[in-house]
Amino acid sequence: MSVQDRSNVRTPDGCNRVVITGTGAISPAGVGVEALWQAVMEARCCIGPLTRFPSDSFDVKIAGEIPAYDPLALGLTKKEAHRLARFVQYAFIASDEAWAQAGIAIENEDATRIGCVFGSGIGGLEAFEQGSVTLNTKGPKRVIPLFIPTVISNMAAGNLSIRFGLKGECTNIVTACATGTHCIGAAYRSIKHGYLDAALAGGTEESVTPVSLAGFSNLGALTKPADPHAASVPFDKRRSGFVAGEGAGAVVLESLDHARARGAHIIAEIVGFGSTGDAYHMTAPEPDGEGLVRAMRLALEEGGFGPEDIGHLNAHGTSTPANDKAEAQALIGLCGKGCEVPVVSIKGSTGHMLGGAGAVEAIVCARSVVEGVVPATTGFSEPDPACPVRVLREPLRDYSQKVALSNSLGFGGHNASLAIAPYCG
Repeated sequence: MSVQDRSNVRTPDGCNRVVITGTGAISPAGVGVEALWQAVMEARCCIGPLTRFPSDSFDVKIAGEIPAYDPLALGLTKKEAHRLARFVQYAFIASDEAWAQAGIAIENEDATRIGCVFGSGIGGLEAFEQGSVTLNTKGPKRVIPLFIPTVISNMAAGNLSIRFGLKGECTNIVTACATGTHCIGAAYRSIKHGYLDAALAGGTEESVTPVSLAGFSNLGALTKPADPHAASVPFDKRRSGFVAGEGAGAVVLESLDHARARGAHIIAEIVGFGSTGDAYHMTAPEPDGEGLVRAMRLALEEGGFGPEDIGHLNAHGTSTPANDKAEAQALIGLCGKGCEVPVVSIKGSTGHMLGGAGAVEAIVCARSVVEGVVPATTGFSEPDPACPVRVLREPLRDYSQKVALSNSLGFGGHNASLAIAPYCG
């Protein structure tokens, strides 16, 4: 099957084609994919003053919080709102939207063939902080019995599988800020190679907590400006660090055969996935992006594409000096000097959702290729000679694309890249 001929349900090597049939999100833009999409297309900054806790003693005064978050109003029960950590709650809300859009009736399926691959980079930070305070002020007997299953990061996947009755593979890929992309990539591979027929996949994070902001700030990773519009500015010469964001992104993936058999509406197709390691540094990316180049090339080649076919790059683009420079160098390393591939980072709108970022960005990437647009990068205004790539100030419209890449990088040298294409039946 060539790039042009995608009429079969299998790839040339006999593997399953994998399609997206549902998407869901909760982000600083609000609840739902539509709220996210509108904010990104309008280049609207959804970052604001910290309200979750007093910030007088903190250098950082802003964050990408979920606006007016009320779990009960969003469909969670009182028990769920009380017992589940925020990162699991966010995963529920995003997944409810994705699952409803996909329209899978689990009672009509072999539940052992439907999996859940859903991760969090850190897990239940808020409950961990509260438990630590209780331990040190009231003693070990007062720590809640459900402390451990509240905070551990696999509980998003575990509780989602219970919620939807998914009895196939249930895993939690943790690769820091690349978690969401790696979870989608792992689910893609399980379906492609026939271990699953479908899967719920994504990432979630509750990173706006005191210890999180203190740790990232003391590391020098967070930006200090109090003006939200001057804070998260990916690839811009003024960039000085990322803004902590929170939220979740969820996708429902299916083999094309399975989706067609049940008459599903197909949103887009995942045609490749690349995953590599830098073997370089605990927190810094490899300066010339060699590992990311390999990840992007692997994703493209798996789908039968080359660098010349890339419609746009949905970049990791955290707004940190080292990350953006390395990612720009990686794109040039893939496509050559004078690269004109349009680049967008949505973190100017949302901040950095850590383990949830890659999943939310994959959703935006998929919608971009389907609608033939490329969003602008919110906050970008001063090009940096160290990042000589085509970052957009205005959205591209009526822009047909064969394939796009969605990148994520994580502490530890984790690189992940998804190749996403419009579905051609």
